[in-house]
Amino acid sequence: MLPVVTAAEMARADSAAIDDLHIGAIRIMELAGARTSDLVRELFENEGIDGIVFLLVCGKGNNGGDGLVLARHLLNHGAQVDILLLYPETDLSPINRNALDILDGYKALTGQLRIFHGHAEALPFVRETHYDALIDAILGTGLKLRRQLSSPLREGIDLLNGIHERTGSPLIALDIPSGLDATSGVTSERCVLADMTVSMAFLKTGFFFNDGPRHCGEVRIAEISIPEFLIDPSACRLTDKEFAAEHFTLREPEGAKHQSGKVLIIAGSQSDNASMLGAAMLAVKAALKTGAGYVCAAIPIAGAGVLHAYAPEAVVIGQEMDAILEKAGWADAVLIGCGLGRNPETVDFIRELLRKPEITGCKLVLDADALFALSGTALPASGIDFANTILTPHYGEFSRLCGIPADDIARNALVLATDFARQNRVNLLLKGHPTLIVGGDEGLMLNDSGTEALSTAGSGDILAGMIAAIAAKGAAILDAAAAAAWFHGRAGDLANDISSLVSANDILDAIPAAVQEIFSLEE
Repeated sequence: MLPVVTAAEMARADSAAIDDLHIGAIRIMELAGARTSDLVRELFENEGIDGIVFLLVCGKGNNGGDGLVLARHLLNHGAQVDILLLYPETDLSPINRNALDILDGYKALTGQLRIFHGHAEALPFVRETHYDALIDAILGTGLKLRRQLSSPLREGIDLLNGIHERTGSPLIALDIPSGLDATSGVTSERCVLADMTVSMAFLKTGFFFNDGPRHCGEVRIAEISIPEFLIDPSACRLTDKEFAAEHFTLREPEGAKHQSGKVLIIAGSQSDNASMLGAAMLAVKAALKTGAGYVCAAIPIAGAGVLHAYAPEAVVIGQEMDAILEKAGWADAVLIGCGLGRNPETVDFIRELLRKPEITGCKLVLDADALFALSGTALPASGIDFANTILTPHYGEFSRLCGIPADDIARNALVLATDFARQNRVNLLLKGHPTLIVGGDEGLMLNDSGTEALSTAGSGDILAGMIAAIAAKGAAILDAAAAAAWFHGRAGDLANDISSLVSANDILDAIPAAVQEIFSLEE
C-alpha cells in the first residue's frame, strides 16, 4: 500500500533525505523538475511539446525552485516558456537563485524563454499570449493554512485560475495546488484548481479530504529519490486491490460451511408502528454475499418469515440474552447494532451484551445503534474490552462518541479519528469519503474506493455485514474493516453506470463482481 503523508511527515522525510542520506537539496530539486517534465510531456504524447507554450508561476520557496528546474527541461524539449517570478530575486534562496542563473543563460541564447519579474510586469504580455499549459509552482506542502493569503500569492493564484477558466488549457500543480492545506485538504480563500497534481515522492493526506479531491484533479507521483523507509511506520497507508485480495479468504475446495466463517448478527427491531428489520436484512445478506459460511440473525422473532424469504440461507433466533450468548460461543465474529433501535430498554440491552465475555471474546463489529448506546460513555471507564472490536461510525455518530461537532470532524478527520482511537484504545472505521481505518494501538489506513453511489440508505449496514464476514473468515478485525471498505466501495462503482441511482440492493448484488474482478486479475 502506498504511504499517504501529512505535511509534517513529508517535511521530516525530506530533511532526513538531505541530512541523513546526504542526497542534497539541489539533487532533490533537479529530480523534481525532471520527473515532472516527464509527466507533463505525457499530456502531449501524441504531438510532443515542441512549440507548446507554457506559463510557469513561481513562488520563492522550494516549490518555485522545482518550477524553475522544470522550465529548463521543458525548454530542452522544444517548448516555449514564460516564467512569472512573484517575488524579487533578492527574496530567493541560494538554490533557487542558482536555478534562475541557469535560466538567465538560456534566455541569452534562445528566444523560447521570457522571464517576468512581478505580476505587474507580466500582465500585458500574458494577456496577449495563448498558453497551451499552465504550471502552478507557487506554494508547496509547507503552507500553514490561513484563510487569507497575502499579495503577491493572491495575484498569482488568480492569474492561473483566470487563464484556466477562460481557455481551458490544462493547469498542473507541482506537489500540491497552491492554497490547499497538505494535511487537511482545506483551502485558503484562494486556491489553484488543478487538472493534474504532480506529488513529490508520496501522496499527501490533503489530496483526499475536504476540498482536496476537487482541487487536485488527477494525481501523479514523481519519484525524487526520497525512499519510503524514511516515512514513519505509523504513517497512513492507502488501501488497494492487492491489500483487499490479501485479506479476503476464499473457501477451500474441501471446506465445510462451519470452516468458512460463522457470523452472528444482532440487529433489527419491530413494533406496532415501526420496523427496522431492513437494516438487519441488508447486513445478513451482505455477510452471505461476502462469503460467510454460516450466518445467524438475532432479530425480533416475528420477523423470521420476512428474513427467511429475503435470505433463506440464514438461521434466525430471537433476541433473548441466553439464546444470543449461546450463539456467540459458536460464532467467529459478531455484529451488533443495525436497526436495533434507541429506546432506553434497547440501550441497556446493548450495554449488557457488551459486558458479556461471550460477546467480547469474538471479533466484534459495533455499528449504528450500538454506537448510540456507547455515546456519552467514557470508553476506557466502561469496563468493555475493545481489543478485538471495531466501531464503524459516520461523522454524525462519531460526533456523539467524541463530543466534537460533525463539521469540525470533517475539517480535521485524520487527526481527530487517530486521537480518539489511540486515547480510547479502540479500533475505528470512520465512514466518509475517504474512509479512515485506525487501530487503537497502531495501524492507520485510508480507503478512497467508491463514489457517491454509497450515499444511500442501507449502505452502512452492508459494510458492517461485510466486515463481520471477512473477520469471521480469518482476517484481523482492523484488516477486515479496511478490506471490506475497499470491496464495498468497488461494489458501489460496479452497481450502476449512474452513481446517483445506486440503491443498497444494487450494492449487494455487485459484491460478487467486485470480488471476482480482483481474483480474476490475480489469475
